[in-house]
Amino acid sequence: MRNPIIWPVLAVALVGGCAGTQAEPAAPEQLTVQVVQTLPHDTSAFTEGLEFSGTTLYESRGLDGQSALTAGPAGQAPSTRVALPSPLFGEGVTVLGPKLWQLTWQDGFAIERDSKTLAELRRVPFEGEGWGLCHQPDGRLVMSNGSSSLTFRDPQTFAVTGSVDVGVDQLNELECVGDTVYANVWKTGTILRIDAKTGHVTGSIDAGGLRTPVTPGEDVLNGIAAIPGTDEFLVTGKLWPTMFRVRFVPESARKGT
Repeated sequence: MRNPIIWPVLAVALVGGCAGTQAEPAAPEQLTVQVVQTLPHDTSAFTEGLEFSGTTLYESRGLDGQSALTAGPAGQAPSTRVALPSPLFGEGVTVLGPKLWQLTWQDGFAIERDSKTLAELRRVPFEGEGWGLCHQPDGRLVMSNGSSSLTFRDPQTFAVTGSVDVGVDQLNELECVGDTVYANVWKTGTILRIDAKTGHVTGSIDAGGLRTPVTPGEDVLNGIAAIPGTDEFLVTGKLWPTMFRVRFVPESARKGT
């Protein structure tokens, strides 16, 4: 069953008494997932962040006492792993060449790490909660905090440089592909495709059927990683036994219409 997302009504502005009006953005394209391959996933991983850098898959894991960051080939045991000391709760992660940023949830800081060794380099404070994180081609960071906003941050200082409102609450794990941001909506099977320049949702992806029904002990869909050099993504969830290599396709393509 589709997870309903209520789209906000967009106000039409009149310009200086002129007869013309601003054009309303097009309605979001309705998409679904086409599974290409399945890979094993560590069922102890409470997935909060997922991102490829080359052929290396980075996964940030949450929960007090179980939070960690891992790196290695997709579908295999990680080659590198670091634990976060209790009570830290790991959240989103993004890799920028020799360094990476890992969020904490309610601990008030982001951790900059060496992307090869995962060694902690420094901690930078920020206000509010940390949920998802990705970066755009120019290096600008994009962060979610569970609200309807995406916050842009400087990749060196982690300082806020701007924000955009998407109009849909509880944006969670993020994946950047050019100027497009893909975002899980927490507690749903929906992934949104967002124009980062405007905040407009250009697509709504129904991924709710990947684990139907969800086995007791598993948690919600969370984790999106674009696979370099392809139009495919790796998608998983918290404590799921499987990662899915998928394409996002129009619903009509799946139905064969």
